[in-house]
Amino acid sequence: MYAGGFLEGTCSHVLDLVRGGLHAYTGFGPLPLQIFFVALVVLDPLAVVLALRARPWGIRLAGAVMALDVLANWYVNWPWVKEDPADLLRPVGLLPITLFGVFVLASLLPLLRALDGRAAACATADLPVARPPLIRKDAARQSGPDGNGAHL
Repeated sequence: MYAGGFLEGTCSHVLDLVRGGLHAYTGFGPLPLQIFFVALVVLDPLAVVLALRARPWGIRLAGAVMALDVLANWYVNWPWVKEDPADLLRPVGLLPITLFGVFVLASLLPLLRALDGRAAACATADLPVARPPLIRKDAARQSGPDGNGAHL
């Protein structure tokens, strides 16, 4: 789910940049938001790669990116949301961004816990374990006092 959502976002931002260049987001609010939307071309795929590699920082990055992305999109689109809230039901735009953001944020802590549990399980796998001494197949022949199998 992470890979699909973030790669869709990456493609959307790449298309915006192809169409409008670095100034594609000029009408999208203040300069920091414009820079953020351009930076998503790098941040979204980075979150995908790190999350697919099961890196805790990838999950955290995904959560931060989506929290900021959802807030930025709501800020930019707030005027038309106030004007006609029914537009939120469109299958493109703010609705899928919001739903994916909620999914990422809702799955953040469970995924981090699962990754922490995996790390703890891996850490205990290398602990030394007390094992009984090996019994050799020829133990009966070497059972005598002088090791030749003879009992006197």
